Order: sequence, then C-alpha cells, then structure tokens
Amino acid sequence: MAASEQLPKTFTGKVLLTGGTGFIASHVLDYLLDHGFDVVVTARSDEKGQRIVKSADQSVGKKVSYVVVADIAKEGAFDDAVQSDPPFDFVIHTASPYQLHFDNPVADCLDPAIKGTTGILKSIKAFAPTVKRVVITSSSAAILSPPNHRKVYDESSWSDVTWDLAMNPQHTYRASKKFAEKAAWDFLATAQPNFDLATINNTYTFGPVPRSLADPSNLNTSNRRIFDLVKGHMREAIQPTAPVFTFVDVRDVALAHVRAMTVPEAGGKRFYVVGGFFSNPKLAGIIRANFPALEGRLPVEGDDDFPADHWAFDNSRSKEVLGIEYTGLEKSVVDTVESILRFEE
Repeated sequence: MAASEQLPKTFTGKVLLTGGTGFIASHVLDYLLDHGFDVVVTARSDEKGQRIVKSADQSVGKKVSYVVVADIAKEGAFDDAVQSDPPFDFVIHTASPYQLHFDNPVADCLDPAIKGTTGILKSIKAFAPTVKRVVITSSSAAILSPPNHRKVYDESSWSDVTWDLAMNPQHTYRASKKFAEKAAWDFLATAQPNFDLATINNTYTFGPVPRSLADPSNLNTSNRRIFDLVKGHMREAIQPTAPVFTFVDVRDVALAHVRAMTVPEAGGKRFYVVGGFFSNPKLAGIIRANFPALEGRLPVEGDDDFPADHWAFDNSRSKEVLGIEYTGLEKSVVDTVESILRFEE
C-alpha cells in the first residue's frame, strides 16, 4: 500500500513554517491547511506576514498566523518563533536564499543558509521540546556534482563542491545547500534532540506562482524561464537550457514536505524530488501548443538542446515512502503560464 493511501485525510497539530513568502512555502502552506493543521509562518516583516495571512483561503484563514524573523542568520533568531501556545508538533524549514549572484558569498548566502538551518535546530532543541519532526528544504544542488556527473543520482549522492569553490559566486548557491544540509544531519548526530529529521532535495521547480506575490517579476528563479517566454523576452533568441535539465512541479514538492512530516518511515531520510526532464525549447513548444495567442511572443521553433547523454535520476524513494505521483511537464507549464497571465488581466 502506498504511503498516500495510509494517511488520514485530516490531521491535528501545529506547524511552524519558515520562509513563508517563498514560492515553495506558499504551496506547503496550502497543503498544510488542506490537511487540517494550524500553521504559523515566519516572515521578514509585518507587511509580508500580513500578506501571507490574507492570501490564505478564507475558509481556513483562522488557522494561519505569522511571526516576524527579520534575520535568520542572527544568533537565536528563532528562539521566540519556536515557542507557542499550544506548542508546535512539527517544523518545516524552507527559509534560505536562492539566487545565483552574490557580492559577498559568505554573508549573502552561506551564512544565512548554514546558520539559519543550525540556528533553528538549536532553538527547537532548547525551546520546543514537543516538536516531533523537522523537515528541511534542501536541494538537488546538494546531490549533483557537475561536471563530473554520476550515471544515476539518488539520495546516496552528495555534491563534490568544496568550501574553497564556494567562494566563486558561480558555485556559492549549490555549496550553501550542501553545507546547510550536512550541518543539519551533523546536528542530529551530535546533539541527539527529541525530534528527527527529513530533507527534501528538489530540483528546478515549476508551477503556479503564489497568490501572495505582489509582482510576478519577482517570482522564483526556476519559473523565470517560463516567465521570460510568456513575456517575449526570448522572442529573438531562446536561451540555452543548461545547466539544469530536470524539473519538478511545486505542488509535488509541497506535498512531499507534508508527507515527509507525517509519514513515520520518512524520519531520518533524504528525498530526491524530481519529476522529469525539460528543455527551454520543450517549454516553448508546450506554450505554443496550449496558448496560441502567445505565438508572437515566442521564439521560432528550433533544435532541442537536451543532451543525448544526460544522466538519469532515481526518485523511487519519494514514490514508495511518500506516495508522490509526479505531475507531468505539460500540466506544470500550462498551470504556471495561466498563473502568470492572471497578472495581465
């Protein structure tokens, strides 16, 4: 029996969800509320917290609130946030910087990712003894080792990026995900807290933009290429797809977080969450076929740049333990485009 068939439809309990304004967190919030949880989200300001709460479906609006955590890298940043009445049962930590250009790799990315992760684990151990499990959003960046790719990647894989290489902004993000996740597992081994841990290592993530997003131009990095196609930014020349040719739908990622939190067997495991392959020409083709009115914004049809010798992935653990049934590329892209076009109405 699949894990999804073993789960009750509704739950009771309280969840702290960090990084509440983020793309993935917005969908995690929806799934948590749909499953019956009470949720407190963290935000960097009152304005952002209020926007998250207002974006929630009014039928469950009373089950979501927010707390301000202005700087996740600050010592003790989560000490107050993890304390609640009634107390928390679970924590989902999604807060971490995701960008590809940094003025100061350590201050702008590595510290927030690593200290934010170990900091919240320390706070939970010290001030939230009722928490049973913590789920952390890691990344496929903590798994992949470009250009020295394995033939097949799974949860046993760890990136070969080094700290010295992380000082090169080109490698800073993927290094931050590796070292933050490593720090989390090391904390569990040495501190031996009351809670256990699961990590979600998702790849490039497409899907509907958050309702709380004030400006679609600020959407997540993965969706940017779909946005650029829709807005005609690739009309003259389609951008190369490299370096990432794997995708997953954000709703599958969100559900994976909730399942990793609730399925007993998920504790102590990493989950490589990847739905399939894509390329920019494939994205353009899906948009062309489903949105003929956008033809004038799209690049002319050309050769696909998907490499013939691309490595493979093994996502069987996420299917078997979490019961994830992955969304196909076409549905993910169509739903993403529709959510972007709503901003033009």
